[in-house]
Amino acid sequence: MSMPLEGVSGDAAQAGVTGKNSGGGAGVWGEGSASGGEGVHGVSYGNTAGVAGYNESPSGGSGVWGRGAESGGEGVTGHSRTGYAGVGGYNHNPNGGVGVWGEGAKSGGEGVHGVSYGNTAGVAGYNESPSGGSGVWGRGAESGGEGVTGYSRTAHAGVGGYNLSNGPGVWGVGGPQGGEGVHGETHSNHAAIAGYNKGRGDAGYFDGNVTVKGNITVTGDLFLAGADYAEALTCGEPGIAAGTVVVVGESGAVHPCREEYDTAVAGIVSGAGGVAPAIVLDRHDDGVNIALMGKVWCVADATQSPIRPGDLLTTSTTTGHARRVSDMSRALGSIIGKALTALDSGQGLVRVLVSPR
Repeated sequence: MSMPLEGVSGDAAQAGVTGKNSGGGAGVWGEGSASGGEGVHGVSYGNTAGVAGYNESPSGGSGVWGRGAESGGEGVTGHSRTGYAGVGGYNHNPNGGVGVWGEGAKSGGEGVHGVSYGNTAGVAGYNESPSGGSGVWGRGAESGGEGVTGYSRTAHAGVGGYNLSNGPGVWGVGGPQGGEGVHGETHSNHAAIAGYNKGRGDAGYFDGNVTVKGNITVTGDLFLAGADYAEALTCGEPGIAAGTVVVVGESGAVHPCREEYDTAVAGIVSGAGGVAPAIVLDRHDDGVNIALMGKVWCVADATQSPIRPGDLLTTSTTTGHARRVSDMSRALGSIIGKALTALDSGQGLVRVLVSPR
């Protein structure tokens, strides 16, 4: 029986056994028996590695390299009996670099594959940088594919995002050439995108226009910021201001009133006093929004008669202004609404409850 090679060193900077190869081959070669056993076995009783590999080549190279058997097996396997990782990768380059690099076969296979048998993640990424950064980052192939893909075999989400501070749980940004920030698609009778608020805020918030192709079902109340219900009518004169009383001309376009008790009156242009309409029908570029119902501010003339809350209003000879109805025999068909505020004299704004008749 051959005697094993044994080397002992009392110097922390000197190995017990050293092997050097100046011809481009292995410095130390170890081969286990065919019945089992490691080719190289290392044991450490301190807080250092049982086996360590260092590469000092100026052109780069692996510190440790492992190749699995062709019949199956990992290139490098690590087992841990504590709460630490079975295999750990650390990069101490001050300029940055990857801690662990995994590359799948071109014929198929994950670059990094993780399996968990507990209630924790199969693969987890943590970023501890004080300046911020992603915990997990993924980039899809240029030929197509998601940056990050998740599949779920239960009622839980395929991909879940959780924020333990006050930021968004999931953040999506569309491409500069087009594309949604967040895209949802369903092939069942459930919603493609659903929002639930378990607190006291809104389930959804939009800062910008919203386009809906299809029906909208509302089971509660509908709250709108405006104060009137309007429809856009073609404008016969440029620059008609909000609050103006307009009448329908021969061409069907509207223009400011110029006669009192004019039965061609269309209504009041919405938007005066900083109060926008809640709903506008048939918007178009050359239209002005005429209040059909609700409350709206209107320019009025109280020169001939003061206006009090509750007074009926009609057109006046002052261009675009309303006046108090003082002759009911002439008012039929020319009434634009009922005053809600007073105007003692002169010209000014009056709040009107729109009720044409």
